[in-house]
Amino acid sequence: MLRVYFRGIGGRLFPFWLVAWGLACHGWTVAGHGAEPVRRVTPSAIVTQPTIPNISAPAAPPRKVKRPIAEERLDALFNTESISALLSHNDDALRKSDLSAGYFVAEQSFGNLVPQIRPWREWLSNRGFTFELTYKGESMANVGGGLSKGIDYVHDLRVSMLFDLGRLIGLDGWFLHGIVMNREGRQVGWDHVGERNVLLTEVWSIHGPAAARLADLYVEKSFLHHRININVGRIALTHTYGTSVLLCTFMMQCSAPMAIREPPGWSVYPKTSWGGTVRFRPTRDLTLRTGIYKIGPKVQDNTGWAWGSETTTGVQTPVELTWEPFFGARNLPGHYKFGFGHDTSPYPDLIGAIPAAYRAYIHAHKEKPRDTFYIEADQMVYRKHGEHQMAGGYLLAGYIHNTPSISTFSDEFYFGASLLGLIPHRPYDRFGVMYSYYQMSSRLTYGQSLRQAAGLPMGAYVNGPQTHSAVLEAYYGIPVTPGLVVTPEFEYMMRPGETSVIPNAMLVGLKVIANL
Repeated sequence: MLRVYFRGIGGRLFPFWLVAWGLACHGWTVAGHGAEPVRRVTPSAIVTQPTIPNISAPAAPPRKVKRPIAEERLDALFNTESISALLSHNDDALRKSDLSAGYFVAEQSFGNLVPQIRPWREWLSNRGFTFELTYKGESMANVGGGLSKGIDYVHDLRVSMLFDLGRLIGLDGWFLHGIVMNREGRQVGWDHVGERNVLLTEVWSIHGPAAARLADLYVEKSFLHHRININVGRIALTHTYGTSVLLCTFMMQCSAPMAIREPPGWSVYPKTSWGGTVRFRPTRDLTLRTGIYKIGPKVQDNTGWAWGSETTTGVQTPVELTWEPFFGARNLPGHYKFGFGHDTSPYPDLIGAIPAAYRAYIHAHKEKPRDTFYIEADQMVYRKHGEHQMAGGYLLAGYIHNTPSISTFSDEFYFGASLLGLIPHRPYDRFGVMYSYYQMSSRLTYGQSLRQAAGLPMGAYVNGPQTHSAVLEAYYGIPVTPGLVVTPEFEYMMRPGETSVIPNAMLVGLKVIANL
């Protein structure tokens, strides 16, 4: 079975994968934006507790472990608050009783299926070398509408690595992060629904399968007594900007909304770009991050190893400001993000080929750079089974706008809820529902209409002028045992292919996340 992971690399990674498989039984946790050391946390479906009711295997007790991760600690430049100062003086954005609990990472560690090898993992970690092996599998079936009934499966098998360069080679305060992963499977939207713009599963991503892809590989360092943090290397932008744990409880919104993931200027895991981000807190309730990244076609270097084959078309300069207040006596956290990205690459007008009959008075616009603007917000509305930031129910919404004439998606908006412990005696299950709407570029629609009127092909897999589509998604996350979460999924795709030609599609499926 393992040979699938080695094809295309001549078996050179066999010792690495063998060691990683054997050692990845007591994972490390990526921490959140809090000012305190962060406890080991559970996925969105679980809260940190010594045991989980109705589960035979006991959960590992939470331990405060000093994790050398960028998100562990970031102290404010000025010991004050911004807008939060207008709220009750008892609502402090860094209240010690409400840890960040890994809120701002794409995924969280939540125990292990084989905890018996924990001493081996801790022995390596104490010497500066940490591993985690994670499996994510998604099966989705189209059961009505679309092109045809059928089911597809995709998976992501990932080894995450952390090197403490202080312990290994004496570079105190420097850390090296790396991810090598395998991705296989097929996209149900392509095969059975007739949808090739909006991805209906997370794992397929935008880059297709890869036998042993190198994803993130970057160094990290904090300065000025943990007030400024930098990451430099090969980084996926959507693991840093426009993402959250809440969004990644939804299959379609992880690691960021589709209108952010689609443009070439935003590298999407497992695709990475050369660049770096600097992050700091101007005040206790604000976090500002910005950076600069090299931009190239996403289809190049599908393995992550062939850096020399990548071309450069421009640079991306993202910036994101996050306001993180707490409200009320229960300290209900909110996260309000304002983001912008400028991609200097020249992009052509999406009107495409203009029929000869119209060329005298209809012309394509000149190439131009692309701008992306987004607002994302979530607010806890009740607290349940804990004091950390995932212990409760949230309402969330967002809006994304891209330069319309050169972006497949000119606009996207979404709104939904992610709610913990709705069913009696299932306190750690999480239910989520979200509606998302996708508006296509008006220039793309216009060009397709011109070609349709002229009797010309509108493009591959296009059966009419594409205008908009929408998806209703719902899930129910179930913690089965420490290290294993099973999530039934439901999706209803409206206007597949962004036209009214293909019938609306109904999909059901299952997502499994396991820390081995």
